[in-house]
Amino acid sequence: MADTERFLVVHTLRVKGLASAEHLAEITGCPDLVPVLEELTAEGLVKLRTGRVGGYTLTKEGRAAHPDLVAAAVTEGERAGVARTYEAFIPVNGRFKEVCTRWQMRPGPDGAQQSNDHSDAAYDATVIEELGAVHEDAVRALAPAADASARFGRYVDRFTAALERVRAGEQAAFARPMSHSYHDVWMELHEDLLLTLGRVRDAADGH
Repeated sequence: MADTERFLVVHTLRVKGLASAEHLAEITGCPDLVPVLEELTAEGLVKLRTGRVGGYTLTKEGRAAHPDLVAAAVTEGERAGVARTYEAFIPVNGRFKEVCTRWQMRPGPDGAQQSNDHSDAAYDATVIEELGAVHEDAVRALAPAADASARFGRYVDRFTAALERVRAGEQAAFARPMSHSYHDVWMELHEDLLLTLGRVRDAADGH
C-alpha cells in the first residue's frame, strides 16, 4: 500500500468523519482504495459503519495515528503554502458565512428576517451571484496550497462542481449538510487547513 494513499484515506476520514469508498476515491483522486481500506481496517485504524448512514470512519486508534501520518506526509513546502492559504482564507470565510446566512434567511414583508423558502427567484439569484464572487476569492486564496499540494488543488474542482449545481437550480448544493454541497466542501477545507497546520480553532476561525 502506498504511503500517500494511506495518508490520504486516514486524513480524509479525519476531515470528513464518514465517507463511502466511492466518495473517498473521488476526493483523494485514487481510483481503487479497496486494498487500502481493507488493510487499514485489518490494522484497526478504520471501520465500516453500516445502517441508514453508512461508510468508513476512523476508530479511536485511527484518530490517534493521524498526527504522525500528517507529520510524515506533509512537507515543509506544503506547510508553507497551506499557511499562506490559511491567512487568505480567514477573511473570505467570514464573507462566506454571511452569504450562507442570506441563503437561509431573507427579509420578510415587515423587514424582519424569516426563513428563505426560495420562492423569490430574484433574491436567490442575487445570493448565488454573491456566492460566485466568494468562489473567485476562495480559488485565489487556495492557490498557494494548491501549488504545493495536489490534495488542496482538488478542492477547487469540488467547489466549482458544487457552484455549477447551484447555478443549475439545485438548492441543496448550496448549503445542505451531507449533500456534497458548497458548504460541505467549505467546512472540509477549513478543517483540512487546521489539521495540516496543527492549529486549534480559535476566534478568528469562527464556529
